[in-house]
Amino acid sequence: MSKRDEFITIIQAVRNASPTISNEQRKGFLRQAVQQHDLTVEEAADILDESGLVIGEQIDYFEVLGLSAPEFENQSESVIANRVETAHKKLYSESLRAGGRPRADGKTEEQWRTILNQARDALIDPQKRHAHFEVYQYGEESVETPSAPLYLQKVNLDNMELIPAGEFEMGSHDGELFSYEHPIHKVFVDAFYIDKYPVTNAQYKEFVEANPRWRKTQGIARILSSSHLDSYYLHHWYGNDFPEGKDDHPVVHISWYAAMAYSQWVGKRLPTEAEWEKAARGGLTDQKYPWGDVVDIGKANYGKNIGSTTPVEFYPANGYDLYDMVGNVWEWCLDEYGFYGSFPHRNLLSEEDIKSVTNHFKKVKSFRVLRGGSWITTVQDLGISNRCSNHPRFTNPESGFRCVKSLYP
Repeated sequence: MSKRDEFITIIQAVRNASPTISNEQRKGFLRQAVQQHDLTVEEAADILDESGLVIGEQIDYFEVLGLSAPEFENQSESVIANRVETAHKKLYSESLRAGGRPRADGKTEEQWRTILNQARDALIDPQKRHAHFEVYQYGEESVETPSAPLYLQKVNLDNMELIPAGEFEMGSHDGELFSYEHPIHKVFVDAFYIDKYPVTNAQYKEFVEANPRWRKTQGIARILSSSHLDSYYLHHWYGNDFPEGKDDHPVVHISWYAAMAYSQWVGKRLPTEAEWEKAARGGLTDQKYPWGDVVDIGKANYGKNIGSTTPVEFYPANGYDLYDMVGNVWEWCLDEYGFYGSFPHRNLLSEEDIKSVTNHFKKVKSFRVLRGGSWITTVQDLGISNRCSNHPRFTNPESGFRCVKSLYP
């Protein structure tokens, strides 16, 4: 995508959030176009004019519905949608009952109801909500950031959940038996999107059909000699097709390299270990499992209780509306495995580290982190803070993965 097209994409996303901008915001967009997208002021002005954005009254949709952005933090999309719908319904009904009485703000009730509808539509849609939050909560500063946020990128966010930025306690208090989970340390993680459930057989089949290099039946000699796949890759599949009736089960017998390749193919990446643990906790603090402190056989697939993997939405979701964060399959993470020692307070892996791994993943040789336990493992492996590792080439009937997407690239 050219720099001009990048700028047009940004402006289109802002236009989708709201048709009006302030004069200061327009100036900010013009500076951004010149400084970051190599456009002239005249070229940028033409793009702004053609977009349909107009200088006008700024409308804070959170304020319109009597809501605030902070109360949306750590909430699932279903909870957010319910709050927005409830607030909209109340105010819309009040407007209908008001009839033709004049409003203090000079608008007619019909105009007000149009704004209420716009507010509801913008705040229920995750991409529009974040666009609105950036432009109308942070104002001019937000339009001068050096890189476009996720909502401005062409990424399919279906079946993903937003995990809000924030600090959490990573690790465990458990004794020396679990020293690899020590010490507990506070980590601030930037906001990101994560798949609601592990990648399924059906999803992975689309990948192998589009990428012959990662098919199973390319010749056993190729697989045995491959530095990225062992001989058990997709061992449960028949040729290049998954077993009948297993389309919604998580794909297993996946190497870290294969998981990385799939993630890049869909425009995402594997989660960092910190991102995975924050998502798995579902907003809970100091709890052993995603649902609380007591093990519950009805909440996860583990210990060979079922005897195989289960469909990805078979067990209840956690507080972030995520399924199978523990049990069913171990999930590959981006990080190299190591003991907690000195660690940064923010993100653990820097943006530069993430880019280095993702851009050169086929050259990686060190063991990588696995999280979450599986349908085979014991209850001890089910704890959120439990950590495991394997060589990136190895596969087994327990290893799968899910993807994430940073809010900012």
